[in-house]
Parts: sequence; structure tokens; C-alpha cells
Amino acid sequence: MPYLTKPLLLLFCLVITGEFRKHGHRVRRWTRTLETAKNGPETEKILPTLAKKPPDVTKNRKLKSDQLLKVDDHDFTMRPAFAGPAIPVGVDVQVESLDSISEVDMDFTMTLYLRHYWKDERLTFTSTTNKSMTFDGRLVKKIWVPDVFFVHSKRSFIHDTTTDNIMLRVFPDGHVLYSLRVTVTAACNMDFSRFPLDTQTCSLELESYAYTDEDLMLYWKNGDESLSTDDRISLSQFLIQKFHTTSRLAFYSSTGWYNRLYINFTLRRHIFFFLLQTYFPATLMVMLSWVSFWIDRRAVPARVSLGITTVLTMSTIITGVNASMPRVSYIKAVDIYLWVSFVFVFLSVLEYAAVNYLSTVQDRRERKMRDEMRERARSQSLPCTCSMSQTRTMIIDGTYSEADTNSLAGYTTGNMVPEEDVEMHGALMTEKHPPGEHMVVHLSVSSESTGTKKKGIRALNIIQNTHTIDKYSRMLFPGSYILFNIIYWCSYCIGA
Repeated sequence: MPYLTKPLLLLFCLVITGEFRKHGHRVRRWTRTLETAKNGPETEKILPTLAKKPPDVTKNRKLKSDQLLKVDDHDFTMRPAFAGPAIPVGVDVQVESLDSISEVDMDFTMTLYLRHYWKDERLTFTSTTNKSMTFDGRLVKKIWVPDVFFVHSKRSFIHDTTTDNIMLRVFPDGHVLYSLRVTVTAACNMDFSRFPLDTQTCSLELESYAYTDEDLMLYWKNGDESLSTDDRISLSQFLIQKFHTTSRLAFYSSTGWYNRLYINFTLRRHIFFFLLQTYFPATLMVMLSWVSFWIDRRAVPARVSLGITTVLTMSTIITGVNASMPRVSYIKAVDIYLWVSFVFVFLSVLEYAAVNYLSTVQDRRERKMRDEMRERARSQSLPCTCSMSQTRTMIIDGTYSEADTNSLAGYTTGNMVPEEDVEMHGALMTEKHPPGEHMVVHLSVSSESTGTKKKGIRALNIIQNTHTIDKYSRMLFPGSYILFNIIYWCSYCIGA
């Protein structure tokens, strides 16, 4: 009996399993009968179709990308049609952003989508729908792709957030689209001779690194339409005027000729920022230096401090502008304006130095004349006369002031008057005035002498009269500066 227990249990399990299968089949038939009764005979045709699941192609090892594209069957270290004619590689670019323009480093930073188009018959595959297959950057390392690089680039990188921004699309006939998102910083040769009224033209250059024009032919896929830009691209200091494409051959003496593609764009600088930060302050400093022409020449601290302040402020403006510019060996347009303004400010300081010096000389001369008149008055007991024709006699009593004596400066002393004439003049004065000290002076009124003196005064009027120097400076300095501004802005604005 113990030997029969196990076979009996196994037989019992098989019978129960068979009964459960029959019961399940009856339930499915009963459910299908109910659905047919409710929805009609069309449901009976649809249900078998829905019951079938589409095959999961990802689980089929024969449909792996490597095996589908026959990657392992070919040597992709060599270009397509190796040892044959040059393979054409079309290129188009979509500029996403123009990030920055640096005048100090003379470069620009641009983010773009770079797309390559070529045909590789080694990547052909059969497809009933004739649809392309898209892959990410992992397949790029296993097949041949063009070795395009950026000429004159300083820094560049492919974006990798959240994964490498690389796309590879393969068509059944072997055509390939290879796209990547890259940011590049490239050099730009800028001319600052008209800064800040300048227009700059920069270019981003693409070229194959290893393949000459005999192996690889780079070209713009759709001509000028191969370059597209975002309408929202803008820069704070520049106005982007236009983008355009060109192509030419580049020659290297050691390796040969290469196809080179150019992305050219023209930038025009906004002038309003520099008007507020540079030109207006410089103009105001020049105008402020003119205020000293209306200040009294004897107010030395006021005029000197005003002149030094304007000179130092102009020096600060010039230093600030040059700090944000490269050290070029030629003169920029802003340098001309700032240095001419600096010269005007400096000349206003020199003008007061001249006025102050001439005033000191004039005061010293007048003081010397006054001292000489006092010495003559003390040393001579008789009045003096001038040895000139047509003289007048002027008798001054002892109460004459120092100002009256100074008015005689510049007249030549002549011979002494005879005693008879002195006694006669003294008698006349005794009749009209009480006795006391008298001074008899003969002044020349000759027409010849008077005309010569007037000519001398006219010739030396500007030098001797310091008020006249300030008076002419009030008109000469503003007029000259306005004329300079007219010539400056007409030259650079019309020429632009």
C-alpha cells in the first residue's frame, strides 16, 4: 500500500487540473456568447483581434541597432566610399543665441544647432514603412561621422544636460542626419578706430580637420537658407544687422586644401549708452571749466580749485573708458573727443594762470611807479614840467591825493620852470586859494604825442587789461568747442 499512495495522488492532481481547464473554456465561451448577444455579430469578429498582442521587437535580438545597421560588418574608421570620390557633407546651422561680445578679449560666444547631412551605404537597412530610425549619442561612437571643427575657436563644448545633446537619424537608403547643440567662443578681429560709432563684422568658420577637399566636400545644404536665426536674439550694446553664409577653400602648406564654411554676422553698436556715460559728462566738464571766466580774477582759490577739479574729472573719464577697451596702438574716435575736451579744460586753467601772472606784473609796475612819484615829490622842491610843445600848466595844492599823483605816471619829466614863472603862478594861486603848498605840472597836449600814446594803449590793451582776456575767453572757448563738435559728429555719423 505505501507504494501505491504516490501514484494515486499524482493521478488525482491530473484529474482536478483537467476539470479546471474545461470549466475555464466553458466560461470564456459563455462570456463571448453574452457579448455577441449584446453588441451584435461584429463584436465576435473584433474580439479575436484584440486578444492578439503585437510582438515586442525590443525583445528580438535580431532587431538590435548594431545588427540592424550592420555596424559590426563594416570598418567605420574609414569614410564612406573610401579611396573613391570626395563624399559630400551638407551643413546647416540654427543660431539659438548670441551670448556675448567682448571688446577686451576680441571674441564672441554663440550657441547653435549644427547639423550634418551625408550618405553612407553601409548603414542601409530594409524597412516596409520607409521610416527613419533615430538614435542618441551612444551610436555616434560606433559609426563614421564628419570631423568638423571651429576655426579660431577659443573654447567650445557640447551640452550634456540631461544627456548629451546629440541626435542621429538614419534613413533606410543610408542617408544620415547628425545634429548636436554646441556653444563656441571664437575670435573676432575688431576695428575700434570708430569706437563707439563702429560697426563690427565677425565670422564663425567650420572646416574638416583631417579630410581635404579630395576626401570630403563641405557645403551649405540650402545655400543662404542653410542659416536660420531666432528673431528674439538681441544684445545690450549691439544691434544685429544681418546674418549670411559664405564658403571658400583654405590652404595649408603642409596638408593641402580644405573646404571652409563661414557664418558671418554684422553688429552695429548702440551709441546711447556711451552718450550718457562718456560724451555728456565730458561736455559738462568742459562747460564747467568756462565758469572760471566769470569769477573775479582776485578769487584765486575759487578759480584754481575749479580748474583742478575739471582736469582730474576728465582724467578719470579717460581712464574709465580705456579700462574697458583693448590696448590698441591706434587712436579711437572716443579718444579724439575726450582728449580734445581735456585740452579745452587744461587751456582754461592756463588762461587763468596767464591772467594771474599779467595781473601780478601790472600791479608790480603800478606799485613801482607810485614809489618813484613819491621819491620825486620828496626830492624836488620845485614842480616839474614836460619838455614838449603845447603844454598846459596844472597847479595842484598841497591837499592832492595819491591817486592824483598816480595819474601822472608815464609822462616824461622836463626841465625846471624859471623862478619868474613860478612866482607868477604862485601869485595866481594866492589870489584864488589860500597860501600853502603848491605843485605846478606842465602836461603835454601835443597831437603828435597823444596819437602815439593812444596807439600804444590799443596795442597792449588786451595784455595790460586782464579783464579783457576773460572777456574774449568767454566767447572764444565756447565757439571753438561748438565748432569742434559740429565737425566731429558730422565726420563720424555721416561716414557711418
